[in-house]
Amino acid sequence: MAIDHEIAPPLSPPAPSGPASGSGRLPERVTEILRHDVRASIVVFLVALPLSLGIAVASGAPVAAGLIAAVIGGIVAGLLGGSVLQVSGPAAGLTVVVAETINQFGWRMTCFIVFAAGVLQILFGLSRVARAALAVAPVVVHAMLAGIGITIALQQVHVLLGGSSRSSAWQNIVGLPEQLATLQGGGAFIGIVVITIMLGWRYVPARIRAVPGPLVAVVAGTLLSLVLPAEAERIALNGSLFDAMALPALPSGDWAAVAFAVLTIALIASVESLLSAVAVDKMSSSQRTNFDRELIGQGSANVLSGLVGGLPVTGVIVRSATNVQAGARSRASAALHGVWLLVFSVMLVSVVEQIPKAALAGLLIVIGIQLVKLAHIRLARRTGDLLVYAATVLGVVFANLLEGVLIGLGLAFGLLLWRVVRVAITAEQVSGTQRWLVSIDGSATFLALPKLSAQLAKVPAGTDVTVEMTVDFLDHAASEAIVEFARQHEAGGGRVEFVEIGGARMAHATAKPPARSLARSVWDDILGPWRPAAKHTDPVTAGIAAYHRSHAHVVRPHLDELRHEQDPDSFFLTCSDSRIVPNIITNSGPGDLFTVRNVGNLAPTTGDASVEAALLFALEKLNVRSVVVCGHSSCGAMAALSCEDGVPGMDAWLSHARPSVESFRAGHPVAVAAREAGFGAVDQLAMVNVAVQLETLQRHPAVLQAITDRGVTVSGLFFDIASARVVEVTVNGLARIEDAGHHAAPV
Repeated sequence: MAIDHEIAPPLSPPAPSGPASGSGRLPERVTEILRHDVRASIVVFLVALPLSLGIAVASGAPVAAGLIAAVIGGIVAGLLGGSVLQVSGPAAGLTVVVAETINQFGWRMTCFIVFAAGVLQILFGLSRVARAALAVAPVVVHAMLAGIGITIALQQVHVLLGGSSRSSAWQNIVGLPEQLATLQGGGAFIGIVVITIMLGWRYVPARIRAVPGPLVAVVAGTLLSLVLPAEAERIALNGSLFDAMALPALPSGDWAAVAFAVLTIALIASVESLLSAVAVDKMSSSQRTNFDRELIGQGSANVLSGLVGGLPVTGVIVRSATNVQAGARSRASAALHGVWLLVFSVMLVSVVEQIPKAALAGLLIVIGIQLVKLAHIRLARRTGDLLVYAATVLGVVFANLLEGVLIGLGLAFGLLLWRVVRVAITAEQVSGTQRWLVSIDGSATFLALPKLSAQLAKVPAGTDVTVEMTVDFLDHAASEAIVEFARQHEAGGGRVEFVEIGGARMAHATAKPPARSLARSVWDDILGPWRPAAKHTDPVTAGIAAYHRSHAHVVRPHLDELRHEQDPDSFFLTCSDSRIVPNIITNSGPGDLFTVRNVGNLAPTTGDASVEAALLFALEKLNVRSVVVCGHSSCGAMAALSCEDGVPGMDAWLSHARPSVESFRAGHPVAVAAREAGFGAVDQLAMVNVAVQLETLQRHPAVLQAITDRGVTVSGLFFDIASARVVEVTVNGLARIEDAGHHAAPV
């Protein structure tokens, strides 16, 4: 019998939409900026204003330098940088370095160092090494920021109490009792009010929270200073922003120290900007940063900032996060926030001069405290990096920022090296036998020889030994030690069997330089198909030898438990196609599936008893808990059903699929769902065939009885070979089986 009707016409791709009209793009762009970016820029401006003033004060630089850097960072870095939504300006992360640089070189020479650091950043960007700056352990970056935060807080506590910060963190700590003894109550009260507002702002209603907390805190502190009887020390600006601009001074000597300062500022500003850009990318799915361009933009901003007397510029996560949360859509927001800062700094100098230093001190104390994140400490503890975190923090606080970072990087690298070369080696007698098992897990190098020889020495002479090697790196020294042990042990009457599970192989140890290898153990040796070269010999024999060598011992304990009886979970009916491996696509092991295979995964109820016999045995003798039918893409049986001439020798068998073809032609819901999901005609029929076989099995008396008595489930699957994904097929449609959570969703 030949089924001689074409299954379905080929699916036509959707007609492409016409090109978008270019008319009206500019008005739409302006409207979008007015609707989203202008509002966001105002919010960011209100956040950036007090922070820029406070960072300038904490750095010991002229107050106007913070405003200059904020204006240039917003406009220049905002327009030229590689991150669309990142906002740049003076950052707390450079406060300690800038303060030390000013103390060593003076302010005008510090401006030259900022200029030179910007040139270096531009060179970094042009040389396309930006991503290399991201190769810093996150725990070191987190600890660096925490150390900076602690340093800032220790400095500003003295300012809040009416004094001035000392030259080092240790002196700030030991000088605290003396500062408390000379407390000036008015300034301390203002600072405490600012701190209280900053810490409590998250708890106010959302509508009120639309106004930035730092702005509210500083305004409240300023108003409070105007009504308190005690005189508060205020910010001093000598003229307008333009009056504060000054050209940098060239170094007169000690170029090595200058070069070191340039490199320090360039590296820290680059890393902080790139890490901030990465965080912004995670917050906004609509943008991806061009890291090289970002460094060029940041460097350009620093060149200009240094030339006109501004602080160093970096990407700032606080302002950038505010920008994203405020709904910014383009670079216009960052640039406009710089414009608002410029207008304010030029036209409202008298307002800035009313801000008390105690208010900014309270603001900076909160910023410093917030740089120490409990989540980062918990993460460092969970990942075993707490020592690196603590050492970096202490180094930054009590030495200096660069030394602290270098200490952290050194410890992180040492910890990484120890973890990479570490190897677990055990030698134990297998329970209930005379056999010994030697396990080598990790990277076997010459560093492991003391431990390796100690464990191998435990094995008694004359015993049978299995050496199980789960190693991803094996050098000649370790390989030679293992081979020599095997030679001596076998010479003493024992027997040594090698089981190589890992990617590194004993046979390669003396043939080529050692290399780390992970792929072979999982794919080539266990799941991979036979290699073409093996087919010229005897692939079955070669495969069995590889099975014995690589993973027979892994499944041996499980199979030993099943030696007397089987206890499968599922009756699994699938196609005979060689590309379908049921245990792989279901992530199951030996004994889990009672598998029946035939051409087309058919379940005939008349004319062939083989499937029914297996089904009855599985349900009544093995008590399986589910019945599964699995079809697949590019199925030869389904293709044969659409062939007018049929396939010799298959017509009688494929006649059992007549109901599937008829259901397909009648517009079965599964065919409709498959067509909408983009599957071709043959695959649509294959899915309908699975649904029809499910209907057939669900009507079988034995299946009905098992469903009623034991709650047996009946389900369908479709394996898409090209994507290696499995789709669930029901009698009414398709569902995607999620990778996590095991929740099915419509395709």
